[in-house]
Formats: sequence, structure tokens, C-alpha cells
Amino acid sequence: MTGKKDIEGLEDIKVMVDDFYDKIREDELLAPIFNFRLSTHWVPHLEKMYTFWNAALFGVKGYNGNPFMKHATMELDPEHFERWINMFNQTIDTHFQGPIAEEAKIRAAVMASMFMFKLDKIKHSTIKPLI
Repeated sequence: MTGKKDIEGLEDIKVMVDDFYDKIREDELLAPIFNFRLSTHWVPHLEKMYTFWNAALFGVKGYNGNPFMKHATMELDPEHFERWINMFNQTIDTHFQGPIAEEAKIRAAVMASMFMFKLDKIKHSTIKPLI
């Protein structure tokens, strides 16, 4: 037994999100992107992420937004998403173990794949997203 528990609710989500974004802020590839976009808006972003993951994992209402549109105009490559997903999975594995933890990793991987696909479509299209 590893002593790790599964993600059980909002308090665990806060641990996951806070630790993950602490790592992001220090990462040589991702920190410049996040720090530029969020600069003085980290607290609202983290609160939105708590709400997002609470909705995604537990169906708790309250999240309102379109995550992709925030990324639609960003210059992101597969390398960025690979780093993001690896860091996300490491964060989960550091703190949690169980079916909800695995579900979080699956949902993050699906989201990263979808974002990469859509960004590639935008990059190769003459039609640009309206934001």
C-alpha cells in the first residue's frame, strides 16, 4: 500500500491544482507562457481551475467557460502539451492513487489531444477564431 488516497473532493482538487501550477510557474518551457498570460491573474485562474476540475471529476455545477478559446490564439506546439500532460500526471501520481485520480489523467490527456488537434486546424486554416 502506498498510503496515497484517491481524489475525493474540492480540497484534494485544490492540492492537485496548486501543486501543478507551482510546477508550471517554475518550468522553463511553460512558465513564460503562463506567466505572460496570467501575470497578475493567478488567483482567479486557480479558482477557475478548482471549479473546472470539480465539475469534470464530480459533476459539481459552477464551472462556466470555454477552455479552448483561451488557447485559440496562442502559439503552442505539441512539445508544450507533452510537457503539460507529463507534469500533470506527475502531480497526480505524487499525491493520489485511485479511479478518480486515473480519470483526471485521462480527462487531461483527452483535453490536450483535442486542443492540439484544434490548434493545428486553426494554424492551417485561412479562417481564424473570433474571440
